[in-house]
Amino acid sequence: MEPEKKFIPSQEPVPITKQDETVPPPPTTPSKPTLAIPKQDTLITPTPSPKPITPSVPSDMILIPAGEFQMGSNDNTDEKPVHTVYIDAFYIDKHEVTNAQYKAFVDANSQWRKDQIPSPYHNGSYLKHWNRNNYPKGKGDHPVTYVSWYGAMAYAKWTGKRLPTEAEWEKAARGGKSGLQYPWGNTISNGQANYGNHVGDTTVVGRYPANGYGLYDMAGNVLEWCLDAYYGDFYFSSPHRNPLGGVNTIDNANLVISDFANVTTSRVVRGGAWYNTEVQNVRVAYRNRVAPTLTGVGLGFRCVQAVSPAKEN
Repeated sequence: MEPEKKFIPSQEPVPITKQDETVPPPPTTPSKPTLAIPKQDTLITPTPSPKPITPSVPSDMILIPAGEFQMGSNDNTDEKPVHTVYIDAFYIDKHEVTNAQYKAFVDANSQWRKDQIPSPYHNGSYLKHWNRNNYPKGKGDHPVTYVSWYGAMAYAKWTGKRLPTEAEWEKAARGGKSGLQYPWGNTISNGQANYGNHVGDTTVVGRYPANGYGLYDMAGNVLEWCLDAYYGDFYFSSPHRNPLGGVNTIDNANLVISDFANVTTSRVVRGGAWYNTEVQNVRVAYRNRVAPTLTGVGLGFRCVQAVSPAKEN
């Protein structure tokens, strides 16, 4: 029997479920006279970043080379079958997006501040631990949490990046290794990742050893949003090259990115969180479904960027 999938921290339960969730589409008019919902094009196109964000930790990206890898596992039904996928080269953030980085975004885009974001784009707990527009003291280098898929998409677009496909995410998480449960091998310990509620909270990004590609926290710390719509049987029909759940391949990614404010289907999350006591939930192949409005104490993200052929070498 497969272990039950949970997204429930011991301290702050978060209602994640593998069941279908109906998310109401964004209204075209304000629900309250006192809260003007920004025009949709304002939400879709955040203010361009005037200069590179300089957080207190480096925002370096790692080049993931083009090539094939074995995606999935035989552990859970939605991870089957193991199949060969080809991914074009791409850059991925070395670390999860931090509170300091996300604050730079909301400072430049007031419609995404805690007290101004329209209700259709979160579940009521957006940036829950922030005091107005300020993240918790001493946590600038911790991954931002309580961010919905919409917030992650808007941040990524503002920086000129996007969210990773789950195939890109898994290829990066495996660190160039094949057939392993975790980025480094088939066992996991407290010294390798922030999981199991051992620390009791998120940690500074990069605290634990990097994987074979030089990426940090690909297991534990926070779950990470992906670009894909979630389908439990997607692997049975997934294209061989650059798959993207919901629109088939990454060639159609702009259909999602350009209209993300109107997306209502559940999205994929990957990576496991600091409170996951079941080690199978921090495996590189583990996948779960989450409504795009959901925010949670262990839910964050990192970004990717395409690589032109001339830059692959």
